[in-house]
Amino acid sequence: MIERLLVANRGEIARRVFATCRLLGIETVAVHSDADADLPFVREADFAVHLAGSTPAETYLRGDLVIEAARNAGADAVHPGYGFLSENAGFARAVLEAGLTWVGPDPDSIDAMGSKIEAKKLMADAGVPVLIELSPSTVTEDDLPVLVKASAGGGGRGMRIVRTLDSLSDEVAQAEAEAASAFGDGTVFLEPYVENGRHVEVQVVGDRRGGVLVLGERDCSLQRRHQKVVEEAPAPGLPDELRNSLHEAARNAAAAIGYVGAGTVEFMVSGDRAFFLEMNTRLQVEHPVTEAVFGIDLVAAQVAVAEGATVDTLGGSGEPSGHAIEVRLYAEDPAADHQPQSGRLESFEIPGVDVELGQLSGPGLRLDSGFEAGNEVGTHYDAMLAKLICWAPTREQAARRLAGALSRARLHGLVTNRDLLVASLRHDAFLAGDVSTDFFDLHPEVLSGQETDLEAVAFAAAVMLAEHDRLRRRVQPAAPVAWRNVVSQPQRTAFEHGPGSREDEVVVEWFGGRDGYRHATREDLTVVSASVASVVLEAVGVRSQFAGVLASAGPGAPREIFVDGSHGSARLREVPRFVDPADVVAQGSLLAPMPGTVIGVPLRAGAEVMAGQTVVVLEAMKMQHTITAPTDGVLTQIAVSVGSQVASGDVLAVVTAPDPAEPAAEGETA
Repeated sequence: MIERLLVANRGEIARRVFATCRLLGIETVAVHSDADADLPFVREADFAVHLAGSTPAETYLRGDLVIEAARNAGADAVHPGYGFLSENAGFARAVLEAGLTWVGPDPDSIDAMGSKIEAKKLMADAGVPVLIELSPSTVTEDDLPVLVKASAGGGGRGMRIVRTLDSLSDEVAQAEAEAASAFGDGTVFLEPYVENGRHVEVQVVGDRRGGVLVLGERDCSLQRRHQKVVEEAPAPGLPDELRNSLHEAARNAAAAIGYVGAGTVEFMVSGDRAFFLEMNTRLQVEHPVTEAVFGIDLVAAQVAVAEGATVDTLGGSGEPSGHAIEVRLYAEDPAADHQPQSGRLESFEIPGVDVELGQLSGPGLRLDSGFEAGNEVGTHYDAMLAKLICWAPTREQAARRLAGALSRARLHGLVTNRDLLVASLRHDAFLAGDVSTDFFDLHPEVLSGQETDLEAVAFAAAVMLAEHDRLRRRVQPAAPVAWRNVVSQPQRTAFEHGPGSREDEVVVEWFGGRDGYRHATREDLTVVSASVASVVLEAVGVRSQFAGVLASAGPGAPREIFVDGSHGSARLREVPRFVDPADVVAQGSLLAPMPGTVIGVPLRAGAEVMAGQTVVVLEAMKMQHTITAPTDGVLTQIAVSVGSQVASGDVLAVVTAPDPAEPAAEGETA
């Protein structure tokens, strides 16, 4: 019997495992990096061990340090969570050799499925359909498009779609570098890319007597950057014959390697055909949707099997009940190619949540989060903030309630993909069950999220800032804001909205006085009530409430306010009336879209560049981000080198475009 369990992971999954351990009466141990010291999972563990450093390579990927921490904390078992060392057979063996219980599959099973290349061969021998493997040296135009995949891991790292032969070598090199950084193994392989396919996976649990429990399937087709965004169970619209064949193939896959514990067999479905993709020898991020519809605690099942239980004793219903949908809430900007965001999470409130990190006893909302208000979201790890799960009698009810809760959430301090999730859940194609891995390519309108009345949001923001200014006054703080005996002109507040190259300006003109605030040009928009955190506007007789939070900012920094409301949400930065010349960057400057580490500078100053050509490569949140030239020109300045740490907004390089007034050089055409 396990008495004290260490989770070799962080954030949401560590909290999730700890929650089940508390119900089972098992003591818990957390390990944490410097960057994670103040996160909830550290506080919630019975014991915590510090791993010096912040990067994964210094901390959560150091199996020797994790095992040493287990020994020092008196743990008798290790749960790997997902990611990091969860599918590392060498780590699993080291845990067992240290005399600890490994809450996961046998190392030999991890080895068998750890290499996606070898796993596909094994599955083909077991009669499971697979996609053919391609060699980079023999790919032809007829093979395109192809998918480059990391052999040693998943989560979208080391994965690239290649549509032209010219880009193949560069994409393979980038995939290898990303895989090496994320998993310590840069091996990649190629396979045909299935256009308009569905990603469907089957949950299995095996025991040491050869029993295999199949707990239905999940559809995980809505993905960005090859990482899942929306998952659901059961998979909608699958013919019974195909559904049964997937379950049987997954059972055969698990039996072929004597699988023990919880695992997932993943397939690509195209029409009525299915192909084996890989087997994840661990708990999946999306496991809560299976838990909801089958009434089972999969973490408890992992612990029970590790203690010797058989699958027939695990409980849970034999058939799925109702429908469950999970969304992953990321700190990222969908409209800027899903660039990850970092900084302080000022507010984190989702209304109507029934359960946190545990089992739903009936239809409702479940929240599994790794962060809470006030936490800092860094650049070293995955950008996922939380998962929100809804279980309801029908798929339509689950989607509706989930979208409603997200739309009313208060998420301030960071740009998130919340509006994308709401738009996806409410999209006609999604509601019809018309899902595929290229859903966002087919429906790009969802990337902009909910339609936002930016003028109304900006007006609400201007009023909140005015209230902040009023309360900060040392003289007559109760007096009306912007009151004048003779009104000559309106007050003017300008905001920038949207990060990086999408920055634009919205200007609000307004009056303040004894009768409150009013918009200078929109007579239909009036202020009913106002405070530093909330504004109620009325337009054509309809009232709407806006909530806002002024973000923490250093001395001299522009004020930034985050506003949510029924008219949409926005992150707005106040434009100073006067700008310090020292803060003005040169035209053509390429700015860092996020904090990160420079891992590539392929060109030298003075080089001629073409629009779209790579100038700098950043690594942030376990992903690579390419910074390209915005126009043809000359790279007149490079401000960074490989290894440089940069903050958001830092100048990386300057590209100077040719002056159209300059005469063409001799021999050139103008």
